[in-house]
Amino acid sequence: MRSSHSLNRLGTAFDDDRLVADAGLLLPATLAQHLGLKELVNEHLDLGKAPGRANVGDKLLTLVASALAGGDCIDDAAALQAGGTAGVLGFAVKAASTLGTFLRSFRWGHVRQLDAVTRHLLTRAWTAGAGPGDAPFTIDLDSTICETYGLKKQGALHHGYTHVRGYHPLLAVAAGTGDVLMARLREGRANTVRGAAHFLRETIGRVRSAGAMGQLTMRADSGFYAHAVVAVCRKMDVRFSITLRQSSATRRLIEAIPEDAWIPIPYWIDGGADVAETTYTPFADQKDAVPVRLIVRRVRPTPGSQLALLTLYDFHAFITDRAGEMLELEADHRRHAEIENAIRDLKDGMGLNHLPSGKFAANAAWLAVQVMAHNLARWTARIGLGAGIVTTKTLRRRLFGLVGRLTRSARRLTLHFPARWPWAAEFAAALARLRAIPLLA
Repeated sequence: MRSSHSLNRLGTAFDDDRLVADAGLLLPATLAQHLGLKELVNEHLDLGKAPGRANVGDKLLTLVASALAGGDCIDDAAALQAGGTAGVLGFAVKAASTLGTFLRSFRWGHVRQLDAVTRHLLTRAWTAGAGPGDAPFTIDLDSTICETYGLKKQGALHHGYTHVRGYHPLLAVAAGTGDVLMARLREGRANTVRGAAHFLRETIGRVRSAGAMGQLTMRADSGFYAHAVVAVCRKMDVRFSITLRQSSATRRLIEAIPEDAWIPIPYWIDGGADVAETTYTPFADQKDAVPVRLIVRRVRPTPGSQLALLTLYDFHAFITDRAGEMLELEADHRRHAEIENAIRDLKDGMGLNHLPSGKFAANAAWLAVQVMAHNLARWTARIGLGAGIVTTKTLRRRLFGLVGRLTRSARRLTLHFPARWPWAAEFAAALARLRAIPLLA
């Protein structure tokens, strides 16, 4: 059609059963099939006599595929039933109304069954080539607020410490890859550290059983500065790096560091940041209290800011039991902030910005679904493309959102994609690598 033709003359028709919306979902669907995700769900998830008990594997994979396609609510899964889309997914796509019944059938025990699914899935993916092997491995621990707007959502009736109504899940993320190692939904008013020690213990066990054989390190901000968290790390032979929750006593200790002990580091203001180290005994009232390294970064306030009128330096300190050069450890601790990229991808790339049900357990299952979809996207990039961190939006634009057409010839189906697609070679290479993974079903 010449560009001079008016778009008003272009006819439309929704009549092609062979067209496939989001045909690029063939990549994560192939990975899920080779990792045996459907079989894991069928084996570990038992909803008893609940209305949504049938075909749990198909229902959960429908929600995962919908999230990968950009769906952020239950009704968005209906797009997977259009045209020939179901033909590239490898499972029976279920209706949105069925999925709602499925999620509402969950109780907390069923959510823990999904935890078993994600644990085995992580092990299988790492065995297939996505794991760290015997290299040092860092776990980033954090929490986030998932804002809600309804007034009848279980666990989100009250405002939390941020004065926002919503849920407050715990997250453990693999540094450097963005894999979500574990996630657990909590009510919105939960304190940051509530349940963190048990959550960390389970995460460490999960990482070890999945095949991480190197030295483990846990990084966290001051919300997780607690004796119970440190005790778990020491008991399980995990190094820790936790931002100090400052008090007047620790402030005096920091200010007592000699001036010649401060080492300048690169900063956007010339001479604006320095690092020094001292020794500190956290949780001194506990029987197992021992001195650790206290590494401090001091930063000059931005010139002209209100803070600059009140103080000479702003101090950022953390405790650690790691061996190593001070400046390297300080820079590594600051990289804990990278967990925010994974949280952003869960919310904006997947569907964690919207928890759809009024029932707490249903929303906890929804969180597990988003984690599975997020990890499948990360593993597709790492195993299939041989790439590092690629955001879900990038994968969706270049690969997952491809439109295709199914044809049959000599009893063989062929999926046709648009000619001259800029990332056709990457798609073909990724599909070949994912198909080379042994079937684990």
